[in-house]
Amino acid sequence: MKGSHLFLCLFSVLCWLNLMPTAGNRVFHFGHCRVSMSMTEIRLGFTAIKANIQARDPIRTLSILSHPHSLHKVKSSDRCCITHHLFNFYVDKVFKHCKTEDSYINRKISSIANSFLSMKRKLRQCHEQNKCMCGEESTEKFKQILANYEGLNVTSAAMKSLGELDILLDWMEKSQRAEGVNDPPKAGAKEAAGTLHTPVVSRKTMCCATADSY
Repeated sequence: MKGSHLFLCLFSVLCWLNLMPTAGNRVFHFGHCRVSMSMTEIRLGFTAIKANIQARDPIRTLSILSHPHSLHKVKSSDRCCITHHLFNFYVDKVFKHCKTEDSYINRKISSIANSFLSMKRKLRQCHEQNKCMCGEESTEKFKQILANYEGLNVTSAAMKSLGELDILLDWMEKSQRAEGVNDPPKAGAKEAAGTLHTPVVSRKTMCCATADSY
């Protein structure tokens, strides 16, 4: 019996840790799909190379993501699908063609690509669980983005897409506000609002409660 309780305790802790976002991660809501993403880390990495990448884009009159209104007015029911398509797009088509002569830039791109790969896998799980359905609008919008991309040569299209990464990140955060999900509190907000007391449930207490319930 003790062995059974110990197993249940360990299992409950593992489940609890799996549900908790890693420090610095943010949980994004796409309908029934919930995924954590290191948005701050991606933002910082992209900010460090944005000027360099955009300077490599010789065609400033065209856009991959924002023309013509590719990500504008996406229905709530289509946001998960278009996000899934876009993370596949960046992992499969963009990052692999963004090699530069600068090792620092390449390391930053690689770090962002790894974060996107993790997000891609999580979104794929939602898709496989029928939590990320694709409607006609999301399919058409992604076809439009692909047409914009394929209208340029591979390297130019990849660099332009990478240079527009903040368009995707801004759209994702705006979508969260539209879903009614608030932005995470900023540093200092706790002090400004007064001390907040959040009850903390210890792992030991949780284990005991879980084990006793069986």
